Amino acid sequence: MFMNTDTIAAISTGMTSSGIGIVRISGTDAFAVADRMYRAKSGKRLSDMPSHTIQYGFIADGSEIIDEVLVMLMRAPRSFTAEDTVEINCHGGVYAMKRILELAVKSGARLAEPGEFTKRAFLNGRIDLSQAEAVIDVIQAKNEYALKSSVSQLKGSVLKVIRALREKIIYEVAFIESALDDPEHISLDEYPERLQEQIRPMKEELEKLIASAENGKRIREGIRTVIVGKPNAGKSSLLNVLLGEERAIVTEIAGTTRDTLEEEIQIHGVSLQIIDTAGIRDTQDTVEKIGVEKALAYAEDADLILYVADAATGLDENDIRIMDKIREKKVIVLLNKMDLEVVTSEEQIREILNKPVIPVSAKEESGIDILENTIKEMFYEGKISFNDEVYITNMRQKAALEAALESLCRVEESIAMQMPEDFFSIDLMSAYEELGNITGESVGEDLINEIFGRFCMGK
Repeated sequence: MFMNTDTIAAISTGMTSSGIGIVRISGTDAFAVADRMYRAKSGKRLSDMPSHTIQYGFIADGSEIIDEVLVMLMRAPRSFTAEDTVEINCHGGVYAMKRILELAVKSGARLAEPGEFTKRAFLNGRIDLSQAEAVIDVIQAKNEYALKSSVSQLKGSVLKVIRALREKIIYEVAFIESALDDPEHISLDEYPERLQEQIRPMKEELEKLIASAENGKRIREGIRTVIVGKPNAGKSSLLNVLLGEERAIVTEIAGTTRDTLEEEIQIHGVSLQIIDTAGIRDTQDTVEKIGVEKALAYAEDADLILYVADAATGLDENDIRIMDKIREKKVIVLLNKMDLEVVTSEEQIREILNKPVIPVSAKEESGIDILENTIKEMFYEGKISFNDEVYITNMRQKAALEAALESLCRVEESIAMQMPEDFFSIDLMSAYEELGNITGESVGEDLINEIFGRFCMGK
């Protein structure tokens, strides 16, 4: 399957000074290439050493010693790429790693393309496409849940579910085709009713996977969170408390924040893409008015709105305007300045806006722990398990699931219309192929190249 068998090499660690650097070589001639570079005191060659061992020696260009190294040997198929693989663990200086890579190319390897090691693992059947995409998700994971989800997929959680669905679908396709070819021995009497019963749990499984994509997207990218409130309610102070640093300018002058400020924070293993906005009020100031309009626009697209209300002042027309705008959104009301004399109570807010209200003090940093738990419970119902649950975090996979579900719906329509059985087979096969796009069993070279082209060099 459009497989390139060249021996490839790349630096697999970051291009920055560090304690250790790794130069990876993979392919049919990996050991031969390494032998041309490696020097051992014993004089033994790497190609004579057993697989899955680590050898101590030096990398040399002719008589010039470049670095003292440990070399890990992995013979096919027991390696990441399922090819002969050599990993040279050298000192992590950028110049040293580049010299070793240049020497590997000089010794017969070529520079690997982005993601080519993982691409070879996929093409050699070592992993499926969902696992390959999980590799880059592990690298890019920004929080605890994103990492756990990616590792779960890397272990084959998506593959297991999709493979089971495809097996059920292809069984029905085979049954229909066999019956049409041999009607004397295989009867299709009452088959549409039986097929309907088989399709129902398949659709439920697909719908469950598609529904998980909403949580999956938030796990991977973070919850888009917007802080809104009237001027001087303490929005920027709250942002600084959540960040643990003085990031936003805070003054007693109302309207200090004129533009948005975006940051990323971690709360109980969940990422928040948090946006502080201008105070919402009627104003004649042109610049402030633009800030207010942007605040309302960001709130419209938010996953979560943190509405900061001022407990030390009464509710006014600005608060009413804000609450009317956010009524249909996921909202947590933060009743701020509880360290001062309270003028606005939780009950007053709940009478207007039926949302969770948390008393907080940005000044004393109180109530923040309750906010963190509330966010987690609001979006993940208090728990996320990666033991049994599968979360779809990849939009390409979600699109394929939706297409497969649509195909199964067409099968049901054909059954309801009492269409011939070969119509069932066409749409069942369509669902089978769409699911194959997830695991990589039904994809073309262009899509493969596009997916792996997003990987970093050396992976």
